[in-house]
Order: sequence, then C-alpha cells, then structure tokens
Amino acid sequence: MVDIMGPIYGVLNAIFNPILAIDPNPANPALTVLIIAFIVSLITTVANKYLVDQDELNEKQKAMQEFNKELREAQKRGDGKKIAELQAKQADMMKDQTAMMTDQFKPMIVTFVPIILIFFWMRTSAIHNLVIILPKTVYWVTLTPLWHVIGSFVYGGKATIPYGIGWLLWYMICTFGMSQILRKYLGFKQGF
Repeated sequence: MVDIMGPIYGVLNAIFNPILAIDPNPANPALTVLIIAFIVSLITTVANKYLVDQDELNEKQKAMQEFNKELREAQKRGDGKKIAELQAKQADMMKDQTAMMTDQFKPMIVTFVPIILIFFWMRTSAIHNLVIILPKTVYWVTLTPLWHVIGSFVYGGKATIPYGIGWLLWYMICTFGMSQILRKYLGFKQGF
C-alpha cells in the first residue's frame, strides 16, 4: 500500500516546524496556532476576494432582502394581488439565490483540501497538547463551558484545567479574529 500522507506530512513539517521552533513556548505553542490561523485566514479570505464577485453577491443579497421585505409587508396587509405577483417572481429569486450559494462555494473547493491537511498536521504535532488558559471574562463570553460539554460527549472525559481550552477552540477564536481583520483590510463590504 502506498503511503500518500507521508510526503504530505513531510511538506507540512517543512513549512510549519520552523514556526513551531520559534514559538517562545514550544511545549504549549499558542503563538504557532495564531500564526497558522493567520495563514489559513489569509488563504480563505484571498480566495473569497478573487473567486467571488463581491459586488454582485451584495446586489443579489440586497435584492433578496428587499423581495422578502415586500412579501412580508404584502402578507401583513393581506394584499392577495401583490402576493401573487411576488410569488410569480419568486422562482427567479430562487435561481439567483442558488447562483449566489454556488458562487460562495467556489473558494471552499479551492481551500478545502489544504485546510484539512493543515488540520491533520496540527492534530499530529505538538499543537495537539496545547492548552490555553483564558481570562474568566473571555472564557464565559466565548461560551467555552458549552464547548466543554459538547466535547465531553464527543470525545469523552471532561475539562480538567479551569478556564482552559484546547488547540481547536483556540484556533477557531484566532481564525475568527484574523478573518474579520483581513476582510476589513481587503475591502469586503460585509462581515462573514
């Protein structure tokens, strides 16, 4: 049987082990996860920027919102004629919505495999043992206790370090923040 993952992990090790080596705390590499989150956020944000026509997407979303608003108002008023007119237009709106969703999947097709490979690498590296101790406020605002309960059902066991989170939740927090900053910097008109 051919080991496909060996060479892939070799490439990922060559890319990410130097980042891991410069981490001030290689046994608990929070900075490395932050840098990887930045890299992944940059890849996905740039893919979204260049593979999706943001202006067209915004226009379609505004048109859909306006259509839904008109339909709700007509339903509130009980205006059967306007409702029938809007329902006739609804098929075209659904086509636009389907096209909009298809456009939003384009970046995912390009970024899915690299991101999954990075996740597998993180899972098998020293990052797997990462524990971040959050300030109490951040711990509660990020709904970390809820994630701990879900994790205990999925993985078994329970969180033993007070206010601690593992690598995956730390990665998600970092990626969320980095994505928002990059989207703003690259001129996206909307958040997600």
